[in-house]
Amino acid sequence: MDIGEILKNLGQSSGYYLFGEPEGWKSIIMIIVAFFFLFLGIKKKFEPLLLVGIAFGMLLTNLPGASDQLFHSDWWTNPAGVNYGEVLQHGGLLDILYIGVKTGVYPCLIFIGVGAMTDFGPMLSRPSSLVLGAAAQMGIYLVFILAACTGAFTGGEAASISIIAGADGPTAIFLTKQLAPQILAPIAVAAYSYMALIPLLQPPFMRLLTTKKERMAVMQTSRTVSKKEKIIFPILVTVIVCLLLPSVAPLLGCLMFGNLLKECGVTERLSDTAQNALMNIVTLFLGISVGATAVAATFLTTKTLIIVVLGLAGFVLATISGLLIGKFLYVVSKGKINPLIGSAGVSAVPMAARVSNQMGLKYNQNNYLLMHAMGPNVAGVIGSAVAAGFLLAVFS
Repeated sequence: MDIGEILKNLGQSSGYYLFGEPEGWKSIIMIIVAFFFLFLGIKKKFEPLLLVGIAFGMLLTNLPGASDQLFHSDWWTNPAGVNYGEVLQHGGLLDILYIGVKTGVYPCLIFIGVGAMTDFGPMLSRPSSLVLGAAAQMGIYLVFILAACTGAFTGGEAASISIIAGADGPTAIFLTKQLAPQILAPIAVAAYSYMALIPLLQPPFMRLLTTKKERMAVMQTSRTVSKKEKIIFPILVTVIVCLLLPSVAPLLGCLMFGNLLKECGVTERLSDTAQNALMNIVTLFLGISVGATAVAATFLTTKTLIIVVLGLAGFVLATISGLLIGKFLYVVSKGKINPLIGSAGVSAVPMAARVSNQMGLKYNQNNYLLMHAMGPNVAGVIGSAVAAGFLLAVFS
């Protein structure tokens, strides 16, 4: 037994040694990015339930040597398709968890939980919420045009990139895995990252596009929505929208099914499971497996950079669109609608609504906008799902 040879082989197989390879610097950059995301999730508390998992998954798959035991990115980017039998037999832990992302199971399960936690009452009590939710989706269509104009993407890829503007991670995954699975990794990471960074990204535009007087506007409590309305709404939306856009049935159907569990009054146990156990488990698996796709070799490319920049542009455009329509409604209503709630039209529930509320309280300590902002917020969830269904119908 040659102890020296054993020690040499051990050293050369270690991750520390592999950092010295030609592409090792890319792994170092991705590890630094993972540390930054962990800082934002833990220290700044930016959507920690998602961002901590994404960041840790990113960290694991960029540790040279260790990543080979967890995730094989080349399997998931193979143009010939995925051999799920090989994944189950020889894949690492994160490979197996990623099946739920690749097949679109996680987004649908997440939407059951989101539906069970969603109260459509604020939206139903104030129909203008639908206008604000729809306005924020303008970012999706504007980014689609921008992505198409670059000439670097196909129609399906441009559509997938555009959905980042909706700030809805499950919808972005659901759409991309069908239209452009080859760019699922950067789109998923970008979509969830921008969702988590809402408290950082939205306030500057809220201050820029609204006056102090507008930000201080106090909104009055709207009418009480009956139990009957809340039960009929998810059923009616499912029938109308899914008949119009059958491609969105899995996503929207799960959202409305979860909401019906909450509102019907006879499935409390199922609603509680969807809101807590199911949501927590799927979020856990989704976060770490989405982060695992951010592998240095495939992530640090010019195309990925363009996707990230376009996604950021779309998110900003969606925020601006919502705020501008909010200002319009402020004028039309003679100051009864605070334009800050327009920024909540992006469908990151309830983070965007909380940001609107925090901004309102900053300028008026008696200005509680949370429930008013929830109207556009949940309308945005429906709006982004409908936009995804439309893009699927066009490009499938």
